[in-house]
Amino acid sequence: MEWHACLDEYEKLVIRMTTPRVVIDNAVCPTATLVKVDSARRDGILLDAVQVLTDLNLSIKKAYISSDGQWFMDVFHVTDLNGNKLTDESVISYIEQSLETSFPDRSHGFDGSTALELTGTDRVGLLSEVFAVLADLQCDVVDAKVWTHNGRIASLISVKDCNSGSPINDSQQIDRIESRLRNILRGDNDIRSAKTSVSLAITHTERRLHQMMFADRDYGRKPVLQCREDSPVVTVQNWAERGYSVVNVQCKDRAKLLFDVVCTLTDMQYVVFHATINTAEDKAYMEFYVRHTDGTPISSEAERQRVVQCLRAAVERRASHGVRLELCTSDRQGLLANVTRTFRENGLNVTRAEISTTNDIARNVFYVTDAIGNVADPKIIETVREKIGLGELKVKELPLIYHEREEAAIGVGGAVLSLGSLVRKNLYNLGLLIKSYS
Repeated sequence: MEWHACLDEYEKLVIRMTTPRVVIDNAVCPTATLVKVDSARRDGILLDAVQVLTDLNLSIKKAYISSDGQWFMDVFHVTDLNGNKLTDESVISYIEQSLETSFPDRSHGFDGSTALELTGTDRVGLLSEVFAVLADLQCDVVDAKVWTHNGRIASLISVKDCNSGSPINDSQQIDRIESRLRNILRGDNDIRSAKTSVSLAITHTERRLHQMMFADRDYGRKPVLQCREDSPVVTVQNWAERGYSVVNVQCKDRAKLLFDVVCTLTDMQYVVFHATINTAEDKAYMEFYVRHTDGTPISSEAERQRVVQCLRAAVERRASHGVRLELCTSDRQGLLANVTRTFRENGLNVTRAEISTTNDIARNVFYVTDAIGNVADPKIIETVREKIGLGELKVKELPLIYHEREEAAIGVGGAVLSLGSLVRKNLYNLGLLIKSYS
């Protein structure tokens, strides 16, 4: 009995030593809240910490990570999406409780529903066909996330039975759903790479989308859109004296950027031992000292190139291409099929989508381009809004190229455009955009 008593106390000591300690400080930095975490090192601890902050839609302005030996320490400088320090006590308490859990629940996905996983070749109208099939099969779409990259599409769709409101458990119905969706994803020439699966397991949806696109090898495919000046720059070098590989990423800053990079490194079986993250204006600079899970640095040129390609893809998958349209309306059967069919009929391609339903209210976000990935004509956007409902579908975000597109073009083919015609054209388009925002 004495031995068992000692063992219990030892176990308590181990728990106390390995439980992460979290300090949230609003006094040190005038522009951000500091979230400090230190803990015994374990697999995935950095991703867990970043995931907690990211899921709260917090912006990570700076970060310092170190895990020498068996101890992990990091400091995050965070703000809300408006750039303000954290003052909501409920948010602060949630961060403390989540990060102080030794093995937090990493799931973050669809509950009480059936999850559909789809990957295949993207094309104009594909999403419309998917939602039309689901409506025909009496599936109610509750939540969905859709990413496209390098001509590929990955989607996680949460559905329930339209009649019962319950998850779909009937094996024959599941087979019908998989078969119909697989036929759509295959199209005319995608027999080998189209994949569909049905799962009741819950995982973090955005991490799962990264995993699906990684398994689909989107990173190795030719980009559909031409590279722009803001394309991510990724370099990998070895620090032989210390046995590290040094990974540098420079790109345009955006929400959830650090999560996307750390998620990809983790799923590629690399461990981050040290890192520095900094943002300045709209740029992000990240440096990671990594080793493979077996303790070795990157050992070949092929592996180095693969890391570069995969991290570029991780940054680009969530990048916003096209006009952001937000739909807020009462949910009804066939809503998504009708909306996406209108996009297709007007030559708009959905590059990314986030769909959610709460208390019978549909709140959906779509990023759309024209059929070949260029900026959509504002007149077409206005036509689509009129068909769907000006009060329901609103323009919320425009790509920068919208403002570049109408710049004066002088001397093309010897022709010179008059200043008056340019002004009239710009004023016309500006009027359409103002009307869209109203």
